Amino acid sequence: MTSCWVIYNGSLVSDKFEDQARLVAEAAERAGIDVKIMKNYEVVMDLSVNLSIPDFAVLLDKDILLGYFLKSRGVPVYNDPAVIDLCDNKATQYVQLAAHDLPMPRTIVAPKVYPNFSIIESGYFEKIINQLNLPMIIKEGHGSFGMKVYLIETEAEFYEKVDNLRGVDFVFQEFIASSRGRDIRVNIVGDQIVAAMYRHSETDFRANITNGGVASPIQLTVVQEKLALEAADAVGATFAGVDLLFGDNDQPLVCEVNAAAHIRNILNVTGINVADAMIAYIVEDLA
Repeated sequence: MTSCWVIYNGSLVSDKFEDQARLVAEAAERAGIDVKIMKNYEVVMDLSVNLSIPDFAVLLDKDILLGYFLKSRGVPVYNDPAVIDLCDNKATQYVQLAAHDLPMPRTIVAPKVYPNFSIIESGYFEKIINQLNLPMIIKEGHGSFGMKVYLIETEAEFYEKVDNLRGVDFVFQEFIASSRGRDIRVNIVGDQIVAAMYRHSETDFRANITNGGVASPIQLTVVQEKLALEAADAVGATFAGVDLLFGDNDQPLVCEVNAAAHIRNILNVTGINVADAMIAYIVEDLA
């Protein structure tokens, strides 16, 4: 019997991470797979010991080192840790998306500034404000569920934020006013769109459900479908949650690609269990 590990981060206290693992594990069990749910720290990465390994692993976490470790031992890992690594940092992800000429908000990657130093007197930040204007978005490289994304409306807020982010990877991004408080989440498996939902918030510039947004099923346009698939392909993601914004005349823009996208909310909204498609893809991929 085929065996697999479904791995989530055991240090996170929210039940939604274990719930995500349970959804995938139950789908694997329905497919006749011998599955074990693992907290990431339950896999001891002892480089001198031969580990008893499964036939494949589903990594529902950003423990990229664990992904690389398992892959080095011959375990097929979904998503590939290199994809999770790329998408985990929004700065590197946007570089990759831009290299494929995908439509997205104008984005400027911030230069590396060491924590004990500053470029505040260099004139650099004045250039950013002149190029992107206010309001603008500042996004830290590492952040999930809409966290560490900031709407910057004044110069005082701008300079306070860039000062606080010394030593942190981040990007400056054009604020798409036409998409304020609304976006689309598209879940992709392989080269197929499995489910999609429209998210909106009356109280926040972000539409994430975690931040109080609400969602409903949506029928994607051909243009939206094409862009979502192209974005997932650009970062090499087998499983992806692609977020799209509404640009001028509702033309879609790529907001970001999530390589460890949660699937509970889209199941609740659409009735579609993305986990079944994920497991079916893996079974066929390994055949």
